[in-house]
Amino acid sequence: MKAVLDTGPWVALIDRSEARHNECVQWLKNFSGSLYSTEAVLTEVLYLLNFSTKAQCAAIDFVLKAVVEIVPASIESLRKAKNLMKKYADLPMDYADATIVCLATETGMQNVVTFDNKDFSVYKLPKKMNFTIMP
Repeated sequence: MKAVLDTGPWVALIDRSEARHNECVQWLKNFSGSLYSTEAVLTEVLYLLNFSTKAQCAAIDFVLKAVVEIVPASIESLRKAKNLMKKYADLPMDYADATIVCLATETGMQNVVTFDNKDFSVYKLPKKMNFTIMP
């Protein structure tokens, strides 16, 4: 199984004070597959963990130890992200979410690990397919 990792669960995996920390740790232990994310999501994670260099380093270690693979944006995906942000401006869609939708679209992934059920139940993949939201 392949899935795209969003900011909230990534932060919860690292920050023990997060309400859903234990749920996310258990989910990751049971997850069999590969996790992918974007540089925009990693930037949000690091910003939210800025209370601790140790926590920020732990987030980076997820990438360095291949728990999460960061997929770099292309010029074309940047264009698509901009168009998605305009399309979903009423929510509004932030840049990190737009990069997740672009990554999922470009790779054919339908699974997203997020706490943002409201928005990811609205965002559509090609052929009007819905995301499968975890955990």
